[in-house]
Amino acid sequence: MADRTAPNCHLRLEWVYGYRGHQCRNNLYYTAAKEIVYFVAGVGVVYNTREHKQKFYLGHNDDIISLALHPERVLVATGQVGKEPYICVWDSYTVQTVSILKDVHTHGIACLAFDLEGQCLVSVGLDSKNTICVWDWRRGKVLAAAPGHTDRIFDISWDLYQPNKLVSCGVKHIKFWSLCGNALTPKRGVFGKTGDLQTILCLACAKDEVTYSGALNGDIYVWKGINLMRTVQGAHGSGIFSMNVCEEGFATGGRDGCVRLWDLNFKPITVIDLRETDQGYKGLSVRSVCWRGDHILVGTQDSEIFEVVVHDRNKPFLIMQGHCEGELWALAVHPTKPLAMTGSDDRSVRIWSLIDHALIARCNMEEPIRCAAVSTDGIHLALGMKDGSFTVLRVRDMTEVVHIKDRKEAIHELKYSPDGAHLAVGSNDNSVDIYGVVQRYKKVGECIGSSSFITHMDWSMDSKFLQTNDGSGRRLFYRMPSGKEVTNREELKLTQWASWTCVLGPEVHGIWPKYSDINDINSVDANFSNQVLVTADDYGLVKLLRYPCVKKGAKFKKYLGHSAHITNARWSHDYQWVITIGGADHSVFQWKFIPERKSKEAVHIAPQETLADSNSEESDSDQSDVPEMDSEIEQETQLTYRRQVYKEDLPQLKEQCKEKYRATAMKKSERAPGSGLRLHFIHGYRGYDCRSNLFYTQTGEIVYHVAAIGIVYNRQQNTQRFYMGHDDDILCLAIHPLKDFVATGQVGRDSSIHIWDTETLKPMSVLRGFHQLGVCALDFSADGKRLASVGLDDNHTIVLWDWRKGEKLSAMRGSKDKIFVVKINPYLPDKLITAGVKHMRFWHKAGGGLIGRKGNMGKTETMMCAVYGWSEEMVFSGTCSGDICIWRDMFLMKTVKAHDGPVFSVHALEKGFVTGGKDGIVALWDDSFERCLKTYAIKRSVLAPGSKGLLLEDNPSIRAISLGHGHILVGTKNGEILEVDKSGPITLLVQGHMEGEVWGLASHPHLPLCATVSDDKTLRIWDLSPSHCMLAVRKLRKGGRCCCFSPDGKALAVGLNDGSFLIVNADTLEDLVSFHHRKDIISDIRFSPGVGKYLAVASADTFVDIYNVMSSKRVGVCKGCLNYITHLDWDKRGKLLQVNTSAKEQFFFEAPRGKRQTIPATEVEKIDWSTWTCVQGTSVEGIWPLISEVTEVTAACLSHNKKVLATGDDLGYVKLFRYPVKGKYAKFKRYVAHSTHVTNVRWSHDDGLLVTAGGGDTCLMIWAHEPEGHREFKQCDSEESDMESEDDGGYDSDVTRENEINYTIKALSTNMRPMTGVKPHLQLKEPSVDERPPVSRALPQPEKLQTNNVGKKKRPIEDLVLDLVFGYRGNDCRNNVHYLNEGADIIYHTASVGIVLNLTTSCQSFYAEHSDDILCLTINQHPKFPNVVATGQVGDTADMSATSPSIHVWDAMTKQTLSVLRCFHSGGVCSVSFSATGKLLLSAGLDHEHTITVWKWQEGAKVASRIGHTQRIFVAEFRPDSDTHFVSVGIKHVRFWTLAGRALLSKKGVLSSIEDARMQTMLSVAFGAVP
Repeated sequence: MADRTAPNCHLRLEWVYGYRGHQCRNNLYYTAAKEIVYFVAGVGVVYNTREHKQKFYLGHNDDIISLALHPERVLVATGQVGKEPYICVWDSYTVQTVSILKDVHTHGIACLAFDLEGQCLVSVGLDSKNTICVWDWRRGKVLAAAPGHTDRIFDISWDLYQPNKLVSCGVKHIKFWSLCGNALTPKRGVFGKTGDLQTILCLACAKDEVTYSGALNGDIYVWKGINLMRTVQGAHGSGIFSMNVCEEGFATGGRDGCVRLWDLNFKPITVIDLRETDQGYKGLSVRSVCWRGDHILVGTQDSEIFEVVVHDRNKPFLIMQGHCEGELWALAVHPTKPLAMTGSDDRSVRIWSLIDHALIARCNMEEPIRCAAVSTDGIHLALGMKDGSFTVLRVRDMTEVVHIKDRKEAIHELKYSPDGAHLAVGSNDNSVDIYGVVQRYKKVGECIGSSSFITHMDWSMDSKFLQTNDGSGRRLFYRMPSGKEVTNREELKLTQWASWTCVLGPEVHGIWPKYSDINDINSVDANFSNQVLVTADDYGLVKLLRYPCVKKGAKFKKYLGHSAHITNARWSHDYQWVITIGGADHSVFQWKFIPERKSKEAVHIAPQETLADSNSEESDSDQSDVPEMDSEIEQETQLTYRRQVYKEDLPQLKEQCKEKYRATAMKKSERAPGSGLRLHFIHGYRGYDCRSNLFYTQTGEIVYHVAAIGIVYNRQQNTQRFYMGHDDDILCLAIHPLKDFVATGQVGRDSSIHIWDTETLKPMSVLRGFHQLGVCALDFSADGKRLASVGLDDNHTIVLWDWRKGEKLSAMRGSKDKIFVVKINPYLPDKLITAGVKHMRFWHKAGGGLIGRKGNMGKTETMMCAVYGWSEEMVFSGTCSGDICIWRDMFLMKTVKAHDGPVFSVHALEKGFVTGGKDGIVALWDDSFERCLKTYAIKRSVLAPGSKGLLLEDNPSIRAISLGHGHILVGTKNGEILEVDKSGPITLLVQGHMEGEVWGLASHPHLPLCATVSDDKTLRIWDLSPSHCMLAVRKLRKGGRCCCFSPDGKALAVGLNDGSFLIVNADTLEDLVSFHHRKDIISDIRFSPGVGKYLAVASADTFVDIYNVMSSKRVGVCKGCLNYITHLDWDKRGKLLQVNTSAKEQFFFEAPRGKRQTIPATEVEKIDWSTWTCVQGTSVEGIWPLISEVTEVTAACLSHNKKVLATGDDLGYVKLFRYPVKGKYAKFKRYVAHSTHVTNVRWSHDDGLLVTAGGGDTCLMIWAHEPEGHREFKQCDSEESDMESEDDGGYDSDVTRENEINYTIKALSTNMRPMTGVKPHLQLKEPSVDERPPVSRALPQPEKLQTNNVGKKKRPIEDLVLDLVFGYRGNDCRNNVHYLNEGADIIYHTASVGIVLNLTTSCQSFYAEHSDDILCLTINQHPKFPNVVATGQVGDTADMSATSPSIHVWDAMTKQTLSVLRCFHSGGVCSVSFSATGKLLLSAGLDHEHTITVWKWQEGAKVASRIGHTQRIFVAEFRPDSDTHFVSVGIKHVRFWTLAGRALLSKKGVLSSIEDARMQTMLSVAFGAVP
């Protein structure tokens, strides 16, 4: 019956009454356009006093508490509270967001300030450390952050006369900060004897390092440098809350209600006492002042804004009023006039004119007011009080009519009857009293049926019934005026209600979310004539719904603005406006109602007008008319890609297992095998859950992905090249506009995106650190500089990157529903779209954030693909129902039917489009989707003769399309890649299994073929020789898990998942015989060697059945296993079977009867096995890894020459061991290519190839086996074994000692040094250069003797000068003495001092800015940076405070600090090195992870950071010719590193090619030229 869509009408915020004066300061300013900017609740307000108009900024989602004005006075920055608060920088003229700054602060943002140029913004958080953060706000980037103070900070300001200096003040402190590099270094203000140490509330900076600050006791403290110079006593009677600086001087405002003006030298000009003026009152307190020319703005604690004209200062104008602090609950509207009445806990009742937007009357009562009502004739106003009384006033002059107290608890609701005869008063005493209006409010009835407090009431039209809601969620009816409860509901059948403000009842069922607690909707009001309902709730949302709304979870439009709970909402008498009041924000919002017919015209309103509505997102619940989801899409939205164990977890897991390893490491374990593998070819393409992931490169090769591998396929030579940088499933792929680089995103706990070159297969950049679980969509911008990515986390975070630098430009939560595609606008790289389940969103970049708006499309469809058209506002998207939607800006223009079933891929051409869908048809369209030019059906009949395989079915679902080189490239859900010639023939290039795990794998006994069987219900035969194609395929009834060729290669046995198996002809794949004896999966199947007389069939039922192949009869059953059987092997004679079970047991059975045998381990090794695929037994005990609890070895296979054993495991590793693998934890070579578990491995008949099958990645990989001498170092060469073995190369005693040093932090020095104000070397009076060298051997000449006047304060001791340092730190450091100036000077360090020693004059000069021991030192070799030195010091925690470890970059000659890099190397910095161009600095830490970090030292920006190694690193050094390659050496390791964008990639040095070389502890590194 009822329409469940959202209503078509909407609300627009028209006016906000009030100003936030409580708990905020300095939040009221004049803009350049002479408008006034301030905030209320969660809204930024720009108020034009001349025209009496307001504009609203609605970009926040919680209370705003801080505001700063840009020096050009157009842009405003506002900060909010909340769990993840953010800062918005917005334009006060257009009220549009310019930038969003987020992800740093928690709890809230207490203060904000722009610097003089307006380039930087500083913010202070409300977290426990009061973090101070400096932003490059246009880019949304943090330049520096540091803990501010242990207590609240009230104000912060940039020094407008000195660059990079800030001042902050707060509870009992003031701090002076300097910004250098990425470090903010504080110095505490010294109060000395001049003034008392006390709380500073506000400050302003002046010339010559002078700072003025307002204190809690009303004094003004004047600072010079960091010392208190003088105080201006009694400037105000009590706390000074606000100080404002302008050209003429300073204005201060205090708690005493005065505003004082001072000139530039802080001499008083005048005082304005607002308490004494006409509008003033006792207790007025000033929270904010702004002085511009001859106007002064004053904001007060009680939400008023005054404007004072300086020359007429006794008559301030009151330009804005609101309720004072205290909850605001009472709201009533006048029945005939545009008036609203509100009453609050501040005990005032106020009447507002909705037309003039002004307060027209106010009256103070004795008690806090909780509810209000106006009689039907508009003469009386009834107010319910918190103490249980109620008062009736005359509206016209606010005089009291009557005051009655019958109850003890608060009155929460009262209402006059429609006939004006009675007043019903509902209280928290659970009852409603009825009073007669004409009888001077005599009590005439009482309703007592509720067991809880009364929350809402409504009268019937005829005034005969009253319905109530109470706190326990019951709805009751009473007969009026007696108050008798109506128990028989039949009487109420035809009752018409005069108003509907109840939250319970069938008419308003739909206001409740599907699963909700009753109390979170506070107020409802129905507009009967327009059939809409407005609701107000605890989350600060105003919602519009259709009335009546019967079904739960109805659709709505929602509006933000109030920050906390909204206590009441009412329609005005003529339904023109909705009035809502906020509880905690005590503000009154007036919304204009725009009914349906008007909203059609409203499309052409100015952008400002539509803005308010852009927040009215359609609601979250499903609609009734959503089409059923396509089965394929349904399947895909449910994939989560969660892993039990991510590869990132391995290092921690290994650490935990170290003890276990040490215990067994005493035995000498076998070396890794000499031969290696090289990935040769992969059969497979990931089409089943990815789209648009297949492209032509510049050179006409084809790039796509499967498993963890990016593949570049050359169709002329039928060869593949591989990008192997990923370590888990790749989920998406995008190509650079120049078609030479590709971006791929993978699954992972902290998932990464790699941008790599398709020619060299080298990573250009790796982006990580922002997406959890995985990356599901990518897109390059048209200029190729930016990359957009979407994560798989619950919010589907969208990130925009500058990928070459590896920098995140912006990020934002995308949508709760899955996003399938992201596209950057080719014309405006700041705009993008995302499309996915039930949504289409249009985004634009704003600083570090993105602002999204939903596409308006009536019913929400799921979008599968999208592409931009021929102009910046045209977008075409394909839906799950087969339509193409054509968008202009955010509006849906029309839809075109394109396919049956979902449109999975759309691609834009120069003149038109090409689409592909589930129906298996490729369609070419003209440039406006008017007509379809041509269609290609993908069918077997048109397959060209050169195809590399067979189509599994006609019209497979098409998932990717791309054009180039005269062909259309098509990827299908079934894992095929096809090339469609424009004239029609189709060539199949690559194919693999379809979705489902691949387990069964068998290689042919004497031909280069292999067979696979998979859960996709197919059996396939593949050619391993150069043609690399699928030779035959057959569909099966059920999926299968194992297969095996007979010894002569003529028959092929296949075990299926339902417990049956069949034997087929190996050439034609036709059935020979089949059996069905078991119920569970057949897990392994094997012919006996020789003539293949017997067939052993193992099932998950724990039995192995033995069949005679010739007679087709079962001849024996092997019983006795207790678990699922996993592996089977015959011995050479065909008499003995070896069986493994899932519980890691090993059994032996005699064939053909199946009698169980017990054979001692020593004998097993002597038996000659025909194959070895088992994973248990002493001869393979070394294949189980350290962390065998979390990972299983799933498959093994011994080469035919019995030398090399290959294994596959659950983490996707393929490993090679030297056979036999005795002793635990053997050495191996390992290869990563499969993403999930490797289910099977098999050697080809001549050991030349190894074939591996991946489970979930559906891949069949073919590896070339390279014998020992043949070593081409390919990038896919292996990582060596897991553990550095302990018995390699002993330690030298020095090295051992140094490895064990723990740098303890000198508790005293760190606490004393920063406190004492000025360090000695800063207090020196600089002598002129010719007078004497910086420090001479002679005694310094005494300065004039100071006569010590007793009256004077003692000066700090000035003559302690660092004179000479004996000593050099060599005991635990290295490479720390260097020549400077062509050998004229040497530089070294000891303790916390850097020393430059001039060899000719043998004078020392010092750099003493470090606060703790220096551990390393390096010199910049680049001519552009002469004499630039970097030193790294010890430090304690890495919290970025002044005691954290840091690196100082300084000039050796002038001793000037060029940059300070505070770093996260907790413990200290043990190695530093500059890059070839001198712009980058590399540091290595002493923390447990031995982190390695690369910095841009001039900006103080961290470029990349990564865990270095499990053990101590001694030196890390850049190659002398490179900015991207460096080497780290340390205990038993050498690592070679590459910097790609923002990521560090490393390879271990491998010694295995040199006979008997052992990895030793490396102490230093040097680089040679390659001949």
